[in-house]
Amino acid sequence: MNNIFNYIDRPSPIHSLTGAAKFVCLMLWSFAAMTTYDTRMLAGLVILGLILFRVGRIRIKDVSFVFSFMAFFLVVNTIMLYVFAPHHGSEIYGTCTYLLGSGRMGLTAEQLFYQFNYILKFFATIPVVLLFVSTTNPSEFAASLNKIGVKYSIAYAVALALRYIPDIQKQYHEISQASQARGIEMSRKAPLTERLKAASGILIPLILTSMSRIDTISNAMELRSFGKKRRRTWYMERPFAPADLVAMLLCALLILISVWLTYVNQGRYYNPFK
Repeated sequence: MNNIFNYIDRPSPIHSLTGAAKFVCLMLWSFAAMTTYDTRMLAGLVILGLILFRVGRIRIKDVSFVFSFMAFFLVVNTIMLYVFAPHHGSEIYGTCTYLLGSGRMGLTAEQLFYQFNYILKFFATIPVVLLFVSTTNPSEFAASLNKIGVKYSIAYAVALALRYIPDIQKQYHEISQASQARGIEMSRKAPLTERLKAASGILIPLILTSMSRIDTISNAMELRSFGKKRRRTWYMERPFAPADLVAMLLCALLILISVWLTYVNQGRYYNPFK
C-alpha cells in the first residue's frame, strides 16, 4: 500500500530539524524556485533536491503514487501550454528559431527551452514539498505554524488533516480487502472499468465512516473546551538548534542568488539566444 502525504519516521539529519525550521526553509526554497527561470539555478535546485531526498532517507517509491500523479498533471499541463501558446517562448526571448515545421504550430527552439525550464521548475519545487511532508511530524508541524504566528486552531486543523489522510487510505485498503474476500475482484487482473466500478462502491461506506470519526473528534475537542483560550502549549514544540539556523540561512542564500541572477539576466529569464 503506497503512502499518500504520510509522515515517515526515520532517523536522518532532516528529520532532526524542527518543524518550524523546515517550514521556513520550504517557503524560502519555493520562493527562490518560483521567482526565477534561470536554467542554471533551477537545475542546481533539482540536483540539490535529489541529494536532500538521499540525506532524508526518503525513497522515491515511498512517494511514488503522489509523484506519478503530479508528473501526469505536469505532462498534460505542458502539452496544453504548447497547444494554446506555441510561441510564448519566442515572445519571451525575442527570437524565433524553427526546429520543426513553421507557422503557428511550428516548434521553435525558444518554446522548447521555455518549456524545459517549466519542467525544471516543477522538479525543483514539488519533490521538496513531498520531502517536507514525509519528514515532518504533523503535531510538530502544527506547533511550527503556531510558532511563526498562525492561529493555533488553524494550525491544529492542518495537523488533523495531515493525520487523517493516511487514516482514510488505511480504511480504504481495509474495505477493499473485505470486498475482495467477498468475491469482488479489484486487483490488476480485473479490467479497468470493473475496478473503477468496484472502487466507487467503496466510497459510500468510506464517507460514512469518515463522517462518524469527524463527529467523534469534534465532540471530543468541544468537551475539552478547545479554542477557548487565546494560547496553548504544544507537546511537540522544540526550540531552534544551530542546525535549524544553518538550514534557514542556506535557504535564505537561495533567495539572494535568485535576486542576483535576476539582476544579471536583466529579468527573470536566462536568455541563451541573445
